[in-house]
Amino acid sequence: MRTILIIIAVVAVLVLGKIFLFKKPTEGPQGGGGAAASAPKGGEKGKDGKDTKPFAPPVAVNVFVVKLENLDNVITSSGTIFPNEEIELRAEASGRITVLNIKEGSRVAAGQIIAQIKDTDLQAQLKKLNFEIELAKQTEARQKKLLDINAISKEEYEITANKINTLNADKELIQANLEKTVLKAPFAGKIGLKNVSQGAYVTPTTSLATLVQTNPVKIDFTVPEKYSTLIKVGRGVKFEVEGQPGAFYANVVAIDPKIDPNLRTLKLRALAKNPADRLVPGMFVRVTVDLDISKAIMIPTEAIVPILKGKKVYVVKDGKASEIMVETGLRTDKKIQVSSGLSVGDSLIVSGIMALKKDSPVKIKGASNK
Repeated sequence: MRTILIIIAVVAVLVLGKIFLFKKPTEGPQGGGGAAASAPKGGEKGKDGKDTKPFAPPVAVNVFVVKLENLDNVITSSGTIFPNEEIELRAEASGRITVLNIKEGSRVAAGQIIAQIKDTDLQAQLKKLNFEIELAKQTEARQKKLLDINAISKEEYEITANKINTLNADKELIQANLEKTVLKAPFAGKIGLKNVSQGAYVTPTTSLATLVQTNPVKIDFTVPEKYSTLIKVGRGVKFEVEGQPGAFYANVVAIDPKIDPNLRTLKLRALAKNPADRLVPGMFVRVTVDLDISKAIMIPTEAIVPILKGKKVYVVKDGKASEIMVETGLRTDKKIQVSSGLSVGDSLIVSGIMALKKDSPVKIKGASNK
């Protein structure tokens, strides 16, 4: 009996020991056990509970030190050469051409006779009127003497005197018609290709030839509307012509008073000397207009990043890439003007831009101000 009690006591001691001395590990929230469940996964949580991201190395970039530069405002435009004067030669009267002084491609002086229409009928009418006028003057002289001695009434004398005035008016009309039979060059120029021959019957609608004045010549070209206030009458321009060596020069003589609402351009006209006939009307020209030189911030074009709301650039601030919105102006072959957003001395990032984000760490590997 005693032995049984001892065995029972030993079993009881073992059971109590297992319960109080060998407790089970505490389970985690998801049934995981022990420290393995509570340990941070993949290094995402630190001891302080904050996220720990992998270290991003700085991006190596080149920078451009922003400065003021001379801005050569140069406008380039395309244009066309036009003759200074150009007309179609037409006779004012109808009739047969008796004289045709047209040599194609030749020069004519102002007032030179180009063509003459047959005028024998008008000459005969003029001759008849001259006889009538002479007779009327003799009649008026005799009646003047009779009036002085009251041999005729004053009314009879006035009728005779008025006939002289009427005949003179008829004579002026015939002389005007005679002038219409002679076609003269209104200005000096070159005759184009003729359209009629001597002996042809012409009317005022018949074009005999074209007269063109090619010295000087007009240069018509356009500029964007934003330059409309910068170009004045008298400003010199330079232009080049395909196939002609060297440059030519002209002066602005007229500015269109309105801007084209469709193209937003302003039309200008310049005048250029052409004594050697090197400039032929109809030629295409490339016009260059040099505006006033000014100071402006010019940056490399590759530094500009177009975005939906405009344009931005990256500058280095405190070792990081900082985004700045900018407004641009004139553009050259390598640089573009920045009118707002940048200041002199800013370190503008010009390389590695595609790898940059806002506040990305950067490392300057080279700097330039050219």
